[in-house]
Amino acid sequence: MFSKQTYVERRAELKRLVKEGIVIIFGNNESPCNYPANAYYPFRQDSSFLYYFGQKRDGLIGVIDIDNDIETLVGDDIDIEDIVWYGSVDSVHNLAEAVGVANTAPMKTIKTICANAMRQNRRIHFLPPYRHDIKLLIFDLLGIHPNQQKEAASMDLIKAVVTMRSKKSAEEIKELEKAATIGYKMHTTAMALARPGVTEKYIGGKLAGIAQSYGAMVSFATIFTQHGEIMHGNPSETLLEDGRLALCDAGAETMSHYCSDNTRTYPVSGKFTQRQLEIYSIVEDCHDYVLSVAKPGVKYMDVHFAVCKLMTDRLKALGLMKGDTEEAVRAGAHAMFMPHGLGHMMGMDVHDMEGFDQINVGFDEETRPILDQFGTNCLRMGRKLEEGFVVTDEPGIYFIPALIDEWKASGHCAEFLNFDKIETYKDFGGIRLEDDVLITTGGCEFIGKERIPYHPNDVEKFMAENRLKIED
Repeated sequence: MFSKQTYVERRAELKRLVKEGIVIIFGNNESPCNYPANAYYPFRQDSSFLYYFGQKRDGLIGVIDIDNDIETLVGDDIDIEDIVWYGSVDSVHNLAEAVGVANTAPMKTIKTICANAMRQNRRIHFLPPYRHDIKLLIFDLLGIHPNQQKEAASMDLIKAVVTMRSKKSAEEIKELEKAATIGYKMHTTAMALARPGVTEKYIGGKLAGIAQSYGAMVSFATIFTQHGEIMHGNPSETLLEDGRLALCDAGAETMSHYCSDNTRTYPVSGKFTQRQLEIYSIVEDCHDYVLSVAKPGVKYMDVHFAVCKLMTDRLKALGLMKGDTEEAVRAGAHAMFMPHGLGHMMGMDVHDMEGFDQINVGFDEETRPILDQFGTNCLRMGRKLEEGFVVTDEPGIYFIPALIDEWKASGHCAEFLNFDKIETYKDFGGIRLEDDVLITTGGCEFIGKERIPYHPNDVEKFMAENRLKIED
């Protein structure tokens, strides 16, 4: 948690941006696994609640009455039965005092607060809910059906929160650096464990343990797979095989709930084949190109398409693509190989604020994505970069057999794709390289003081020199 003054200033700025009405920010509740007392899933507070109210306890709601300049932390103190099982915790009054909130109220009063506001025809601002229990609570409080709550959420509040959370403060950047340090330990451990005969699940489990031992948890479900062509390939019990590539997309979340997100791809054997190097070097150059051009004022959508053109030119040189590069990218032919965007916002959420709808977070009026074109419709970030933004830089090349078959059968973008050559890569898998990048005054820089190896020689050298023992 940051200083009391940080939260006081954040709420003051929120009131200034939203201007009028009542803001209700719902905290999260526990999420039991398979029966009420089995809290197997670790409690994770809502990110916006953390941002403005700082407290991690479940069963809390923050209410900001802008018109009357009254802030209230709503929640019930725990009873003796909970104390017996879980120990003592601070009272709601003490939690409120720690973040500069003057008023507290029991949970039963939230219905009265909402009823009075509706009777007075005052605006009630809330963010789009993503948990079913909160959707039911909003239905109970405001009479808005869960199917209509996304549309009913306050756009004024969404815009205000996006404006504030997009730019990271110095104290937030320190937390992101901590997350990067844990991420470094995770990724280098995976590289040191990877070898033929080890299961994907074994390595995935080791990474989760590192995240939990140094921080709160993984920032998202770890992706570790030899099938790198599957965007979100969870670790399976499949044995790693000589000659294959392993793709590891993993990150950590600090105790203050700031995230890291990196991807590395490396040879299971420890040495790249020539064919793997040819594709890897394209992704590597696309990744490094971003570092040379990303800076304040540049549209990330323009960087994305510049990367797509660079990738297309290089794939043409290998005989996998053909035709005019500009036309190929305009037609979306490159999406055969990279069906996702170049990156996304990073912060307290690994896809920061994506629950508000990515259109509201990653784009503006100048950079609306083309939602009906395959690949382009998956862009998560296109708006002008600003100092203090943290974005991911994650180009990739994938050979997806089902997609190859579908496009070949339909002749989609056939004038730009050499399907006969592409067919020979169906067993290749996929390559992605990803780092978290802070936009600075004149450019950008990596988040994290330790660099996870990604240049081919560095990868091979690290894997040769840092083998870890496999436990039985």
